[in-house]
Order: sequence, then C-alpha cells, then structure tokens
Amino acid sequence: MKFLRNDPTLKQRRRELRRNQTEAEKTFWAHLRNRQFYGMKFFRQYSIGPYILDFYCPTMKLAVELDGGQHNQFENKEYDAVRSEYLKAHKIGVMRFWNNEVMLDVQSVLAELALKVTPPSLPFSKGRDKDRTYRNPGRTFSVWRLGIGIHLGIGICLSGLKVGEAAA
Repeated sequence: MKFLRNDPTLKQRRRELRRNQTEAEKTFWAHLRNRQFYGMKFFRQYSIGPYILDFYCPTMKLAVELDGGQHNQFENKEYDAVRSEYLKAHKIGVMRFWNNEVMLDVQSVLAELALKVTPPSLPFSKGRDKDRTYRNPGRTFSVWRLGIGIHLGIGICLSGLKVGEAAA
C-alpha cells in the first residue's frame, strides 16, 4: 500500500463516516475538537493503511475507537484484533471504549484518556521547576515538579494531594 496515512482511495468513505457519526462519536468529538483536550490535536475518521480510525492523535500516536454492540460479535472481534496488531506494528496505540460508556459517562472516558495523553511540554525533562497551568474550556490542570507526581484537576490525583489542593 502506497499511502500509510489518509489514503486518497478512502477519502469518500472517511467523509461519509464524518457526516454520519454515531451519537457517541458526536459527544466525544465535542470534547476533543479544536485542541480542547489538553491542547492535543485529534482527527476524526483518519485512515492509517487500510483502516479508518474513529479518532487519532498524531502527536501521541494514539487511536481512540468507540465501539457499538456489533464489535462484540466473534467476526468483528477478530477483525478488531488484526486491526489493532497492524496499528501496533506501526507504533500506534489503541484505546477502545463502548458507545454506551461515552453516552452514560463521558467524563470517566475522558479521565481514562487523560491518563494516556500527556501534554508534550511538561517541564520534567527540561529541568524547570516552575508551576505551569494548562487551560481548556471547562477544565484546568496544574503541573509542578515536586518529585511526587502530577495533579490533574479533572478528578485524577496521582500526587497524593486532594483534588483541588494547590502545591505549596
């Protein structure tokens, strides 16, 4: 296959899928579009090789798939496994969520995704000890270097501090 990304022969199908999104995809996309999710750029209906991904973040090389009930059938499970192996071979991670998970509790799905998606400009590797705040509409999180972890003000706390507690 000549085109690894966004093969022109799949362009029409990608357009159809974008025009006919499921309710779960619409809900999820509302939280990802325009770099709303930690400043990360996501694409919807992005193709890698012969496969069209529901959502893809090239910075993190991460595909996010929202699956309906049809993915529970044996044939579709096999197809999904082969597809995931293909993506893994191209160093692309895959996260899968059920449509009903997104519809019933999109914040939990976003929190799980937040554990994978970390802004690339974290100060840890650059030797800066300065506090930093990243803002998104509806959510803010602070990152600081204390040697104890990261506190994300969206309900996830990896540092031992309580959510909403500021670093001293």
